[in-house]
Amino acid sequence: DEDIAAALKHCEAAESFNHKEFFTKVGLAGKSTEDLKKAFYFVDQDKSGFIEEDELKLFLQTFSAGARALTDKETKAFLAAGDVDGDGMIGVDEFATLVKA
Repeated sequence: DEDIAAALKHCEAAESFNHKEFFTKVGLAGKSTEDLKKAFYFVDQDKSGFIEEDELKLFLQTFSAGARALTDKETKAFLAAGDVDGDGMIGVDEFATLVKA
C-alpha cells in the first residue's frame, strides 16, 4: 500500500506518468508472470481479455479511486508502448512484456 501511494504521488501532475517508473515503484516489475496476469485482469475492467484505451486512461484509478485519469497524451504513449501487435489494445502477454521491459 505504501509503494502504491508513493507511486501515485510521484505521478500526480499531468504529463508526469511514466509506466516503467510506475511498475517499478509499485513492485510489479519484479513479479512473476502469473502475478502479472492477475494484475492484468484487475486492470481489464470490462473483462474483455484486453486493456483498451479507455481502461488505460483510468489505469491509476484501478490502484486508488481518487487518482487522476491519464491525459490523452499519456494514454496514447502507454498504449503505444504495450501494443506490440498494433491492434489498438494490450493483451495479457503484451502487458507482461510491458511490465518486465
